[in-house]
Amino acid sequence: MSMAALIVAAGRGTRAGAGLPKQWRDLAGRPMVAHALGAFRAAPAVTRLALVLHPDDIGQMPQIEAMADLVVPGGASRAASVRAGLEALEAEAPRDVLIHDAARPLVPAEVIARVADALQAHEAAAPGLPLTDALWREVDGAVSEAPDRGGLWRAQTPQGFRFAPILAAHQTHDGSAADDVAVARMAGMEVRIVQGDERNMKITGPQDFARAEALAAAPLPDIRVGNGYDVHRFGEGDHVMLCGVAVPFDRGLSGHSDADVGMHALTDAIFGALASGDIGQHFPPSDPQWKGAESHIFLTRAVELAREQGFALTHADVTLICEQPKIGPHAQAMRSALAGILGVPEGRVSVKATTSERLGFTGRGEGIAAQATATLVRP
Repeated sequence: MSMAALIVAAGRGTRAGAGLPKQWRDLAGRPMVAHALGAFRAAPAVTRLALVLHPDDIGQMPQIEAMADLVVPGGASRAASVRAGLEALEAEAPRDVLIHDAARPLVPAEVIARVADALQAHEAAAPGLPLTDALWREVDGAVSEAPDRGGLWRAQTPQGFRFAPILAAHQTHDGSAADDVAVARMAGMEVRIVQGDERNMKITGPQDFARAEALAAAPLPDIRVGNGYDVHRFGEGDHVMLCGVAVPFDRGLSGHSDADVGMHALTDAIFGALASGDIGQHFPPSDPQWKGAESHIFLTRAVELAREQGFALTHADVTLICEQPKIGPHAQAMRSALAGILGVPEGRVSVKATTSERLGFTGRGEGIAAQATATLVRP
């Protein structure tokens, strides 16, 4: 599914004090807007990136504009700038759009992913944080009442929507809403709330820059990438197990377990990212308890071990190498099976196939090979 991201950076930021508009001020060695652009450029779900700038700013920093696919002149208000950005994307007709304020430069990848994932099942979603502080209402400098904070959330961006309905909502709105969620709700859209993040702060006044500098200087997350490779020869049977799917075939795969070569490679990739040995060390073929075992047991244990060490699996990629059977008709079912075991959306799992051009043991039809890559992240 196509998903555009729209970064709104057309304001003048007068509350941030004198000098450059805040989106162009330095934050940890880069203009603030560059941080926001970089976060969405790195987001796997985003296929198109648009940047809305004040007309006077366009062309002033070409190296920043080059980070976007499309640069759009903004309007006299935030709502007008969002509308201009949406209308500029209309010809490309993305299914979904994420609208984000450049004033939130430190948006974590996890927040972007949570909004994008929610849009797979809902027409709109936005991140927020539940209020935890007591609330007061003030009259003439004194507390007049303490409203109940139950059910109240602090709104953040990116706010995600089906593209066509949010464009239509902005085109008919008078521009008075506080944010895009308000525009969507007035148009009858239901907006799901996903968990936000304290790091996703909005820079408004001068004091916010110091806090943002401290957050930007915080330790980077621990990102691990592991690779796995496995081979099984053909034997007797009427199907092969590949990535959790029984694929009809005139032979089976030989192995101590169910010989699911794809799952074995992915399991090894996760163990590799954790620097925790290989599948043979965790599940020795010499141990009779694993004879004929279903390979999802191995993969589930690898995922559990990652979680025990504080890692989240963010992406998995499996390549099956064989001449036969044909993988394409079953690839989606394999993605679904793996996603269920890994506990991630299908959009974070890739299963693909290739041949070896009839070279080597796979080319001679003697068996199937698989290679896999897994990405783990620990904040």
